[in-house]
Amino acid sequence: MRVLVGITGGVAAYKAAEVIRELAELGHDVRVVPTRNSLNFIGVSTLEALSHNAVHVDLFDEVENVRHIELAQWAELVLVAPATASFLARTAAGIADDLLGNIVLATSAPIAVYPAMHTEMWENAATRHNVQVLRERGILVSDPAVGRLTGTDTGVGRLPEPKFIAQSALSRVVPQDLAGKSVLVVAGGTREAIDPVRYIGNRSSGKQGIALVEEAVARGANVKLIAANLDYYVPGIDIVRVSSTAELIGAVEALDSSIDFAVMPAAVSDFRVDHVSEMKLKKSDLGAKVELALVENPDVITLLGIKVRSVNANAAIVGFAAETLTGEELKTVAKTKLAKKNLDFIVANEVSSSKGFDTDFNDVIIIGKVFEKVASGTKRSIAKAIFDLLVP
Repeated sequence: MRVLVGITGGVAAYKAAEVIRELAELGHDVRVVPTRNSLNFIGVSTLEALSHNAVHVDLFDEVENVRHIELAQWAELVLVAPATASFLARTAAGIADDLLGNIVLATSAPIAVYPAMHTEMWENAATRHNVQVLRERGILVSDPAVGRLTGTDTGVGRLPEPKFIAQSALSRVVPQDLAGKSVLVVAGGTREAIDPVRYIGNRSSGKQGIALVEEAVARGANVKLIAANLDYYVPGIDIVRVSSTAELIGAVEALDSSIDFAVMPAAVSDFRVDHVSEMKLKKSDLGAKVELALVENPDVITLLGIKVRSVNANAAIVGFAAETLTGEELKTVAKTKLAKKNLDFIVANEVSSSKGFDTDFNDVIIIGKVFEKVASGTKRSIAKAIFDLLVP
């Protein structure tokens, strides 16, 4: 998608760098139009490096190319972050006295605006009126977040986090084919306690789960996340936090609403410690060699499928198979799990020291009962491929 990012002259302009990075990493073609005032807070070189495109600032640069019309027609989405009170006022009044203002006035693309300013400015009657005017014209004007502002101030007026901005803006143009659907994502990695200090765990970062959540939200779904040792939050998501496999099973058993799609990239411990010490085990007491008795955990995705389908018999269940195998061996193991666990399809990938875990990219094979599909790229692009198959 072609996304034009406008930046206006507030101190939060530095956060626009992360918005641009997020959009670029999702594969979008990004062009940036900063106002002159915004360059007091962020530099053109940074914006060009992150967007991989030339940055235009002045309305009268390259006049022969009619730059404001070219960019207005090029954009499929216009995103302004941060948007100052001055930008809101000028846009509401239809004033176009710089390049960004002309583009906003000329474009037919959806426009998403993310204000950031001190609380008093946001709550001023003039600003509230301008926001109402822009919203009545069909422009998305997001409420600012609450938090630390410039100096010692705290309150409403903070620019939302870059991930939220990118996700929210893209939802304006992403097909809402999951609207009205309920999606459950189980993500992260469980931990099995040895004593109050130590545990057995795994290398799962939860990044694929986060990508699935954000893709589902962008496509209009009602999303619930069961997060195993995963520090993640985004407004509007129902999050249940768990640590051990037993807690994860408890969260699954507590599900009481209809779910249309359950997707489980979580890395769940196959075994737990038979006896968890109530006291920290002292090295001096254990000796040079320690043996732990492990017992097998129940298969969570099988339990999940049974639970979800007891409420909605037509629910689709998607599992993951992280293996150190490759090629046909990987496919064989994945197909066996697909049948054994009664899944609709399974996402199989090779994991090693440099693949799968704790990376932003992956190569997977999505295997269903009658199809195989290779997907490669960012974990968000893989999330998109999964939901594209779930919602044909």
